[in-house]
Amino acid sequence: MKKAIAVAGLTLLATTGTALASGYRIPEQSVNSTARSGSYTAYTPGADATYFNPANMSWLENRARIEADATWIHLSSISYTDARGSAYNGDSESENFFMPTLFAVSPECNKFRFGFSVTAPAGLSKQWQDPYPRTFAEEFTLKVFEFNPTVSYKFNDRFSVGGGVRGIYVDGKVKSRGVVQPPNITAIRDMDGDTWEAGYNLALTVRPTEKMNLSLTYRSEVDLGVKGHAELTTNLTRLPTAPFTPIPSRYSGDTGVEIPLPAVLAAAVSYTFFDQLTVEFEYDRTFWSDYENLDFTYPVSLVNPVLTRAFDNPVPKYWDDTDSWRLSLTYDLKNNWTLMAGFGIDENPIPSSTVGFELPDSDALLYSAGVRYKINNDMEVGVAYLYDYKKSRSVNNLAEGGRVNGTFEDASASLLTVGLAYKF
Repeated sequence: MKKAIAVAGLTLLATTGTALASGYRIPEQSVNSTARSGSYTAYTPGADATYFNPANMSWLENRARIEADATWIHLSSISYTDARGSAYNGDSESENFFMPTLFAVSPECNKFRFGFSVTAPAGLSKQWQDPYPRTFAEEFTLKVFEFNPTVSYKFNDRFSVGGGVRGIYVDGKVKSRGVVQPPNITAIRDMDGDTWEAGYNLALTVRPTEKMNLSLTYRSEVDLGVKGHAELTTNLTRLPTAPFTPIPSRYSGDTGVEIPLPAVLAAAVSYTFFDQLTVEFEYDRTFWSDYENLDFTYPVSLVNPVLTRAFDNPVPKYWDDTDSWRLSLTYDLKNNWTLMAGFGIDENPIPSSTVGFELPDSDALLYSAGVRYKINNDMEVGVAYLYDYKKSRSVNNLAEGGRVNGTFEDASASLLTVGLAYKF
């Protein structure tokens, strides 16, 4: 199977393009989670509990259920204004993506329940066409899919545990081109590929009363060891110290890189008031600090000093662990309609010293709302919208080996999710 460096995009992954959470996480995978800004761990009344908190499958009505959702994601253009002059300025491309997800839960069997989900828990896409940003990130695209069979066990009416196996598939593409050494020495790269990796997830829920849920979930780190093909070229064909001796100006061959899909620990509490209004508060920590550098490897030396300097030297990242806080409200109108809303605060993991054009991430505020309608006892439909506002960020990391001395503005993402759930 062809594999490759799409992972460079993980310098990346963090975002879906610009990320929908810190780094390249995408917490929102269903109508409920989009409507509630990802505050969806303690109170999970749908088949999507199999992904967000498998322990909660124990509390679902004893029927098989399935849910299919589709999310449209719009990434705004990011404006970059450089302090050195307009020749360095640029605007990233605005982009649109379609993300389908699927969830299924079995009926109870001797206190066990089984589930399965197909989701896209992380991703990135960023494209720049202006000369200076394009030199480092003409295209960084990373798609991450997760196939997650799960199981829950209910010890009693107050305590349940769950867990599962994470099958992770990664597909991506990395391109860049531009002047890397004045006045006119260029470097170009074109990489693409995929890989499979595995991890696990664990969950537990305690119900002190029928109206309260206390939940804890953990998704393991998955090291994405991507191997694939790279096309690297430069117009430097001879060294000034040896003008009559040609050197290789092109590399076409294997390459590899390893980047973490970070572990996530979430703790949440929910409480239902008057049998209609459910409030949930969630805190989660994403362990980005395992991402220390981006180091592409090759089976042979690139020889050419331009190619080595541009594409072979390790790139420091030194990301930080991040905290997120999320609050959601769910109101059952008792007439087949359910209203939902959410708010979230996401920290970004990237220190100013390593911010780059492939992922100009910043702290974010999330706002969301949605509605579900129960068509009959078996079928329900829903729709939800989330707006992810990224704060402007000014960076100067030239003295630390970076490429940025300016301000990133206007970054945002919009999600529109529709879904259909069926019980049988």
